[in-house]
Amino acid sequence: MGLSLYGPLAASTRYRLQQYVPGLRDHGIELDVHGLLDDRYLRRRFAGERLPLGSMVASGLSRLRQLLRQRDYDGAVVYCELFPFMPGALEQSLIKIPYVCDFDDAFYLKYRSGARSLMPGLGRKFDGLVAAATRVTAGSRVLAEYAGQLNPATTLLPTVVDTDRYQRRDVMRAPGFTVGWIGSPSTAPYLQALVGPLETLGREGVVRLVVIGGKAPRIDGIEIVELPWSEDTEVDLINGFDVGVMPLPDTAWSRGKCAFKLIQYMACGVPVVASPVGANRDVVTADCGVLADNEAAWIDALRLLRDDNQLRERLGAHGRARVVDGYSLSRNLPVFGAAISALSRGSN
Repeated sequence: MGLSLYGPLAASTRYRLQQYVPGLRDHGIELDVHGLLDDRYLRRRFAGERLPLGSMVASGLSRLRQLLRQRDYDGAVVYCELFPFMPGALEQSLIKIPYVCDFDDAFYLKYRSGARSLMPGLGRKFDGLVAAATRVTAGSRVLAEYAGQLNPATTLLPTVVDTDRYQRRDVMRAPGFTVGWIGSPSTAPYLQALVGPLETLGREGVVRLVVIGGKAPRIDGIEIVELPWSEDTEVDLINGFDVGVMPLPDTAWSRGKCAFKLIQYMACGVPVVASPVGANRDVVTADCGVLADNEAAWIDALRLLRDDNQLRERLGAHGRARVVDGYSLSRNLPVFGAAISALSRGSN
């Protein structure tokens, strides 16, 4: 039983759980994925609209019904938490079967700042869920190191892609230099870090910023293209990038990020430029991209890739090989399968 926070519109549900279902089945493991908050909730949240309270209540009741049937399963995979804002002791009391705790963000920080930190029983909620798990799968080295202090049965499981679907493709490219980013409205504000560098490059020639799934910043002299995310079009759109970018601030939350954007770009043979924060440091090597830690470094990196087609091709090819070798679904399926198999053995 897979218990995700959101429906299939959320990348965490698709890539941490759902994409493993067919491969796990081939290995004798049936993973039934049940989201708590449906896609309508996410669409309204991303659009800044009023949240569907009636639907949220119904979703909570549906999860309770699922938990009443949990003994029909050998174990569960719990993504981050069962219910938002539920005190840790109460939440743990609801889990009666062995479980894998899976997470791909610095979720341990969620209830430790602002008004949330004042709610009793929430500050260390995530720590208790991790400590009581039979296995823990963490999406980055930073996250795995944190979880490992609480539970020695922690395994690094990066957020990966199916490299049979994410491939290099010949697509029609627009003239000029295309810088691309893919994500969600919640991470799009990180693009503000590129305003200065892209303005500089825009004074030197035609530069286009393609933003998929989020709102782009206003940048003088730059052609801005905002596109909705779609599973059917994302691979072709990424293949239209000359370079894929992932700027991040150096904060405790962003240091827990899993560099998934970079993995998507690299799987499509697109060279990358990224901030040297968190998993970006682990994913990006000198033969597949550039790490840029300030505005001048971003300008130099983007200018270098703009001016050297052969370098872009070489870095893109190495990036593709790196993803196939370490960040592909086929390579990580046995890792996830082993964690789930441990549940039926009742090991701790």
